[in-house]
Order: sequence, then C-alpha cells, then structure tokens
Amino acid sequence: MLIPTLIMGVLAVALLWIGYRQGEGQHVEGLRITLNLTLQILPLLIFAFIVAGMVQVLLPQESVARWVGGESGMRGIFIGSFAGALAPGGPYVSMPIAASLAGTGASVGTVVAFLTGWSLWSLNRIPMEVGILGWRLTIARAVSTLVFPPLAGMIAQMIFGNGR
Repeated sequence: MLIPTLIMGVLAVALLWIGYRQGEGQHVEGLRITLNLTLQILPLLIFAFIVAGMVQVLLPQESVARWVGGESGMRGIFIGSFAGALAPGGPYVSMPIAASLAGTGASVGTVVAFLTGWSLWSLNRIPMEVGILGWRLTIARAVSTLVFPPLAGMIAQMIFGNGR
C-alpha cells in the first residue's frame, strides 16, 4: 500500500503546485472541491470499512473455506459472481468487501468473480441503465456479459489459485 500512496501523494502535490503556479486561486478552488468530495464520501468509506472489518471478524473461517475457499471450486466462483451482482454501491464499498473476503480465506477465483460480477452484473445499475439506454440495450448488455464473471473466476483460479 505504500507505493500507491506515495504515487498518489506525489501526483496530488504536483497538481497542487501546477494550480498554484497558474494563479487565479485554482489551487484554493481545487482544495475546496476536495473538501466537499471528502465530506460526501467519508461516511460511505467509514461504513464500507466497518462492513469489511466485520465480515472478517464475524464469518467463521471454516464456513468461508467450505463455501468460497480454494476447495469450493465452481460453487465458490458462482457464489462470488452472484454476491458481486448484489453488492451495493461503487468501488468504495465493493473493494473493501473483496479485500475482506480475501482476508477471510476466499479463493482468488471467488474474489475475482465477485469483482467481475459487481462490475458487470450489478443489479443496482439496472434501473438507471433502463432509464438511459432502454430495455433493449440493457438486456443486450446483460445477456452478453453473463459468462464473464464465472469465466474470470475460473481463469484466475487456474493461474493464481495455488499461490503462484
């Protein structure tokens, strides 16, 4: 986590410096927008991290191993895919949950299937998609992505499943 944090820190300082050098208070405006975004997203982040932490503490490791661990095979991959489709919110919610699943012993295939299911099958997105794109395109997109979360989970399990 240190390297991504350092990269983001250097990028933030560089952009702040560029904004300052351009004048007209752009750096101040950027910091004001930053504060507003932080105040909007911080509660969601806090709750997402609470969920992720509680998943690690409350789910018995034996149950996780049995249902979605390395020996669960396709059952775990399908559970991960469908859990991803049901996961609420954006990446601020799903990434901590995925990390929590990995931390409790879920297989790499299950975690990849979860993230792929969240990104491709998310049920939260359907009403907006229908409203903007209509039923025909929404159904076309949904049907054309049906195989990918389990497939991604299987590929990840084959390549990375044995600790390689």
